Amino acid sequence: MSIDRSVNRPPSRDEPTIGKLVADASRDVSTLVSKEIALAKSELKVSVKAGGLGAGLLAAAAFLAILGVIMLSITIAFFINWNGSGLDLHWAFLIVTGFWFLLVAIFGLIGIKKLKQVGPPEKAIEQGKAIPQALKGQSSKR
Repeated sequence: MSIDRSVNRPPSRDEPTIGKLVADASRDVSTLVSKEIALAKSELKVSVKAGGLGAGLLAAAAFLAILGVIMLSITIAFFINWNGSGLDLHWAFLIVTGFWFLLVAIFGLIGIKKLKQVGPPEKAIEQGKAIPQALKGQSSKR
């Protein structure tokens, strides 16, 4: 059985020192992080452009839908009037307007009822309060 004495020998010029290895590793990690950040920025630019275009197109669609609802309302009022053989035109428009206000009231009441059901995120708050104890090594359950 022989003892390997290569462990105690000084490093040769070809072998890097621990300090050089640490410096190389930190430089490589720094380069890697900066490259990852650059990649994330380029991906975000593409996503933001697509998101902006999508939001713009949705806004245009919403605007055209509003115009369509206005035109539909006028059309319904004229159908109720039916060239003078139905209700008078002012009553026809009043009926259509009343319908839209009734719909607004219903949606508003339902929306308010749903908003009152919204509460704080209880589980997340509870877990957030347990984090400092966990970092200190204590259990949150006693």
